[in-house]
Amino acid sequence: MIIYDSHIAAELLSQGQLVGIPTETVYGLAANALNAEAVVKIFEAKKRPYFDPLIVHIADVDQMDRFACDIHDKARRLAQMFWPGPLTIVLPRQKIIPDIVTSGLDSVGLRVPNHAITLELLRMLDFPLAAPSANPFGYISPTTAGHVQDQLDGKVSAVLDGGPCAVGVESTIVHCSPNGQITLLRQGGIPLEMIQHCVGDVDVQLHSSSNPKAPGMLASHYAPRTKLQIGSIDELLRSVADLNVAYLSFQTEFDDHPGIVLSPNGDLSEAARNLFAAMRELDQKQYDLILTELMPDVGVGRAINDRLLRAASYG
Repeated sequence: MIIYDSHIAAELLSQGQLVGIPTETVYGLAANALNAEAVVKIFEAKKRPYFDPLIVHIADVDQMDRFACDIHDKARRLAQMFWPGPLTIVLPRQKIIPDIVTSGLDSVGLRVPNHAITLELLRMLDFPLAAPSANPFGYISPTTAGHVQDQLDGKVSAVLDGGPCAVGVESTIVHCSPNGQITLLRQGGIPLEMIQHCVGDVDVQLHSSSNPKAPGMLASHYAPRTKLQIGSIDELLRSVADLNVAYLSFQTEFDDHPGIVLSPNGDLSEAARNLFAAMRELDQKQYDLILTELMPDVGVGRAINDRLLRAASYG
């Protein structure tokens, strides 16, 4: 059921139910983060492994201290600079956060989403929202309410429609230790360069095959069911001429072949907004293979490349 009233969403969440919510990154599958029984429903609906921690969405910077402790000045600086926005900050957690949310870790990822409807919803509630992407685990993340409805119909009480997501890839995740060491755990909507400009040196630790410290760190993720192959699209098209294939390119159209161009003008932000919807569209047409290429490895292009490489690792 798609809804447009935040008050209805708030009532359902207060009853311990699941609601799809819009953010600027992707749609989230939300539950009361302080209600362990409600959070279990997230893992069950997504078929998500319990070792993969969840991000907790809060209403504003002032709520950091309620859910995290030992917060270094660098973390506060990042929050002041980028919240609301596509940045998740992993911090030592307060005991009020249930173990299931953090997969038993002593840290919790916090974020203030930059979406007016969801901020309005969060201000109505007296609890934060645990909200991973609203899709079956490992599959392409949803960027419209319709995507959520298609994938999780019957497993979610409602989807709050906030229109298409403006960023289109998940949040950047950084860990901030009590001593101020900042570590990049996942590329996302805030480029590394902007974080470095704010807090200085940043360590990088992007992949974990098991027991991840943050969401989206598994080697295989964000994947269509159709096999995805990365390389020179022109060369790949010649090498698989006997197969029913489609291409997903940054800005080049390949005549006589079906496919999608993410940004004809070469705009990486536009490409990021279109990425998951394009992958989903091609996946639904049941090609033998989807051929794609890496984007320029700068800014949000790094986040797009991260998603493509992990999608290509699927299976």
